[in-house]
Amino acid sequence: MGILRLGVIADTHLGGPTRELADLRQGLFLDVEVILHAGDLTEMSVLDAFAGKEVIAVCGNMDSREIRERLPVKRVWKTRKFRIGLMHGWGAKQGVEERIRREFEEIDCLVYGHTHIPASRRQDGLYLFNPGSFSGMPAGSGRSVGILELGETISGRIYPL
Repeated sequence: MGILRLGVIADTHLGGPTRELADLRQGLFLDVEVILHAGDLTEMSVLDAFAGKEVIAVCGNMDSREIRERLPVKRVWKTRKFRIGLMHGWGAKQGVEERIRREFEEIDCLVYGHTHIPASRRQDGLYLFNPGSFSGMPAGSGRSVGILELGETISGRIYPL
């Protein structure tokens, strides 16, 4: 079994699909099997930019009522031998990882958003991954997405936009 590549995005904060999202699908996310969206889409139609790809998403604290009704706050996605927890996050940036970690049991990887700060590291046997913010909000902060690779282990990389 080869490496499974996942595109990871969070905090798009858009009113709909954009050319930049479509370019991502045709570029960096071209050969990913699945796209994980860790919340704050803002509008459900944002996911239309990834048509043709499997998308697994959760709602975030800035999402519309429609998204909150259609997407869960958290989910566990099982693939191969791994269990990936997906959740946006809430509250102050400081301590968000610990708050989210308490929401899950027996996961191998935690994918989250909310902080707009990229993270890719292993801590206490858990791989923590935040792709950063696609939107680059607040103004002047960096924009980024990520790729997770699942093989014998999980590894990830952040890509500045």
